[in-house]
Amino acid sequence: MAAGGAVLALAAVLALAAWLWRRRRVAAGGAGRVCVAVLGDLGRSPRMQYHALSLARHGRDVALLGYLQSRPHGDVLRSGRIRLVPVTDLWGLRVGPKLFQYVVKVVVQAVQLLYVMLKIDQPSYILLQNPPGLPAIAVAWLACRFWRSKLIIDWHNYGYSVMSLSHGRNHPLVQIAKWYEKLFGRLSDYNLCVTNAMKEDLWVNCNIKAVTLYDKPAAYFKETPLELQHHLYMKLAEDYEPFKPRYVTESVSGSGEKSAFTEVDGSNGQVKKRRARPALLISSTSWTGKGPLKDYYNGLINKLHFKHIQICTPWLEAEDYPLLLGSADLGVCLHKSSSGLDLPMKVVDMFGCCLPVCAIHFECLHELVKHNENGLIFRDSDELAAQLKMLFLEFPTLEGKLHSFRRSLHACKQLRWDESWDQTVLPLLGQNE
Repeated sequence: MAAGGAVLALAAVLALAAWLWRRRRVAAGGAGRVCVAVLGDLGRSPRMQYHALSLARHGRDVALLGYLQSRPHGDVLRSGRIRLVPVTDLWGLRVGPKLFQYVVKVVVQAVQLLYVMLKIDQPSYILLQNPPGLPAIAVAWLACRFWRSKLIIDWHNYGYSVMSLSHGRNHPLVQIAKWYEKLFGRLSDYNLCVTNAMKEDLWVNCNIKAVTLYDKPAAYFKETPLELQHHLYMKLAEDYEPFKPRYVTESVSGSGEKSAFTEVDGSNGQVKKRRARPALLISSTSWTGKGPLKDYYNGLINKLHFKHIQICTPWLEAEDYPLLLGSADLGVCLHKSSSGLDLPMKVVDMFGCCLPVCAIHFECLHELVKHNENGLIFRDSDELAAQLKMLFLEFPTLEGKLHSFRRSLHACKQLRWDESWDQTVLPLLGQNE
């Protein structure tokens, strides 16, 4: 029995080796093909979707690899050059100590990811998001060695710093993850990062040379025309009470003319903003929408009894999100970096829509938010409350600080993603690779 099992195992290994050797031998070369990979939800990885769209725009065929938990943007789905390559999200083993469960999950993920990367057509580059990098960086490096491809790591943050939020910086797992990230990070061919602060840290502490590619808004992040605002509000009013007109007896579906913020002028059919409309404030958090803590925070919200404030936690389709940002009056960012070296992409999107922002302070935030120029920076809830009172004091008149911030954002003429990508990433890619 034991001998028979050993023979079967040996036969399986030899068959796998023969398949891999044949795959490598008959590969037609990876010219024009790129694998863009993230060991996470593709629908919630906008930067990697932007990479894929930019590559496709320059004639590259893209295998966009990751979890398909939420729907990617329509531009990605409509592109004839982008092929979605799903990776199954593993929930992990539920037996034994947590450390054992984690090790087993990492090993299974590594085997699964390597299989998927070796199954796609040979790419000339693998462009990988980090974090999550365990085991993705090592697996991508192995796949690149097999395909004779080049590895590009896009550093959004450090995985070990995210892990330290749960376990503490001195936990053995965190230290192992830090060692792993530095070791395999050095094996990449090219590196991108999201801030100059991270670029310097990668070089000083990891001996990794990177190029800064700031997050920039895609072209569809812009101010929303009033007619589109009204259409979006009416759509959201079907499911969310705060978007329905207050003090109106008839139902929204019955009148079809008013939302909480807009109305159709009966004399000429034009959409206009309601005179007594409330301010629309968008908060960027990690628990709204379909976040794992949504129910917990909704429970806390339901215990509050505000007279003039309504709180809504909707889940938006990818195409509706920029429309809502482009309709809002103020953005609030509660993002705090685990490493102090990355920037909140939500603020980038808000600025693309010329939406002023109040953002909580952390080390390199000044690379994005300029206090008293394009928004305000606060350190605690009292400071935020004072800023909100000041900004909305004369609302909705077109005077005061809120309007001056919007004028500044109009005037700054910031680069969009396509221009920034063409200047920064395109030169790294060989013309015939």
